Amino acid sequence: MKDKRILFVSSEVVPYLPETEISSNSFQAAKMVNSIGGQTRIFMPRFGNINERRHQLHEVIRLSGMNLVINDLDMPLIIKVASIPKERMQVYFIDNEEYFKRKATFTDEDGLLFKDNDERAIFFAKGVIETVKKLNWAPDVIHVHGWMASLLPLYLKKYFADEPLFTDSKVVTSIYSEGFDGELGENLSEKIKFDNIDDSALKIIEKATYNNMMKLAADSSDGVIIGSEDVNSELMEYLTNGETPTLDYKSPDEFESAYTEFYKSLMA
Repeated sequence: MKDKRILFVSSEVVPYLPETEISSNSFQAAKMVNSIGGQTRIFMPRFGNINERRHQLHEVIRLSGMNLVINDLDMPLIIKVASIPKERMQVYFIDNEEYFKRKATFTDEDGLLFKDNDERAIFFAKGVIETVKKLNWAPDVIHVHGWMASLLPLYLKKYFADEPLFTDSKVVTSIYSEGFDGELGENLSEKIKFDNIDDSALKIIEKATYNNMMKLAADSSDGVIIGSEDVNSELMEYLTNGETPTLDYKSPDEFESAYTEFYKSLMA
């Protein structure tokens, strides 16, 4: 893995958000690649409950300034960056005041999903890819964690299919038990269709449940990693019957060699 470029895209990463299976695994996987000589970049949303002063986030003016079209609206993209102490790893934050300023991540004070989580997920996926293009940093592997990042494989394979920077990039999605109840809005597929992504790819998210979002991500990925011991049976059955290469669950104590070999097998 020496000098290989691995892009980690996650809905949550420690130490910027509380420790969960997703936030911890996102950090540990990146740290593992970094420790064996790989090059890493980490991307996550700049949620309003991240303490910018404590974590020393600062805006990158040369990367900010473009607008992303989301459901026929121009939404400004702001890029911030920070370094994880002691790890020599850079984290890029996708920001937009309307989508991410609120002092919460996915739900309101009543525990209900934000109604614009669908647009936030689209913005995050497109924002990551556009920023990596500006960095001109061609990743060998793109490893996706968490449902807020789950549209990235689709956008990479469809909307950015002709982007030469990603021609040789392999996309891996980790699937966890931690999801959400209900649906990500009633019109997610219609909003994605605005980007000229065809109906056939979107039938699976006519109901944008957590399971269906993960199925869509898996179908658009080159490999899948089971990130939790207790992923629900419907998802496991779908993955077992699918054609996407899948790595079974590995504990944090044992995933270094397994993840490394899985990345290598996809790049071969």
